[in-house]
Amino acid sequence: MDTIDAILKAALSRAAEAEVYLSTGESISAELSRDRVRIGQAGYSTGLGIRVFGDGRVGASSTNDLSRWEACLEAALTAMRLADPQPWEGLPGPVALPADPLAFDSSVTLAPGTVAGLLESMQSGAAAHAEAAVTAGSAGLSRSKVEVANTHGLRYADEETHASCSIEAIAGTSTGYEFASSHGLDLDPSWVGEQAAFFAAHGVGGEPLTPGTYDLVLSPLALAELLEAVLIPALVGRNVHAGRSRLAGRIGERIADERLSLYDDPHRRMGPGAAWFDAEGVPTRRLDLIRNGVLEGFAYDLRTAYRYGAATTGSAVRGGYGGAPSIGFHTIVLEGPVADVMAEPAVYVRSVVGAHTANTITGDFSVEVSNPSMIEGGAFTTPVRTAMWGGNVFDLLSAIEGVSAETRNIGEMVLPALRVAGQPLVG
Repeated sequence: MDTIDAILKAALSRAAEAEVYLSTGESISAELSRDRVRIGQAGYSTGLGIRVFGDGRVGASSTNDLSRWEACLEAALTAMRLADPQPWEGLPGPVALPADPLAFDSSVTLAPGTVAGLLESMQSGAAAHAEAAVTAGSAGLSRSKVEVANTHGLRYADEETHASCSIEAIAGTSTGYEFASSHGLDLDPSWVGEQAAFFAAHGVGGEPLTPGTYDLVLSPLALAELLEAVLIPALVGRNVHAGRSRLAGRIGERIADERLSLYDDPHRRMGPGAAWFDAEGVPTRRLDLIRNGVLEGFAYDLRTAYRYGAATTGSAVRGGYGGAPSIGFHTIVLEGPVADVMAEPAVYVRSVVGAHTANTITGDFSVEVSNPSMIEGGAFTTPVRTAMWGGNVFDLLSAIEGVSAETRNIGEMVLPALRVAGQPLVG
């Protein structure tokens, strides 16, 4: 009898239901300090999370030492007895799911030479802009496996690989940063290095910006920073029912440009959070959030769905083995009218500083623009010294002029660059 079976058997004698979440992983990484490798690391991790249920009460505990699973179970049972009861209709049972992992690349092996190659390629790319110097960088590879099991006979396993690299550069007082991440080795580290050095070099001698109204092109990174601060939390069922979402009670209403759609596609192969099942063992499915500008629905996990009389959308996620699952997203995709967003004059917004201070209910924000530049004809023209931008995230959804055909993965999202009209900027 393996550890998972032993835990479930022991838990069932003292609780109505139990769930086990087991994660294991290996990783290797290295960091740059200027032009040298400062430190290299390799690691192995194991994590165990246990949840037990009884009479509407839930208790949770976790450990990184599998040999202490009995103490971990005892702590979860104690927490269950102390918890307040809540609506609960049970953990899911097993269903047939595809066996092939959606986010696994067998070519990702934890070889020091591969990590070194990523670092060297970034440095080589950065050398295209000799006036910029590399200040720091990192690269890493990992392979992991998670298992979810419960006392209803459910037991699923999933494997995942991950590769990432990032680099920082400086030219005078101008800085640049770029990164890439993927489940496979399809990264372009040379491009990562070149972009970081370009933005550092291009920003030297930036000119002051005349206050006024401008068209903006938001890079996928800048767009992600604003969406993560306001729109994504507004689509979480718990926030909706707690009165923390401007979108509460608006399903079926148009809230964005009719050409814009936003959905979570957990079955998108090699998508950021691609998976056949969520952190509670519920089968995942495509979740349309905004379709043709109309609000379609919200995300739920089991706990929130039971509490508010809704149905889970297979949107439970975990940040790790500790604690309990929460509502999240797997692979958010934004689609809109494809256009050459860099062709006409605009201000390019590389990223923003201060998105976390946005009002998550109203959507209002005031941020500093990082690496701003004038663009025209598909090229960066005059660098801008500094710029401040104030607006409303929800209003942006109705001011779009087009999105780029190219997309990139940012966190759990797959995003294009987005062009918006009539935005106020000050220098």
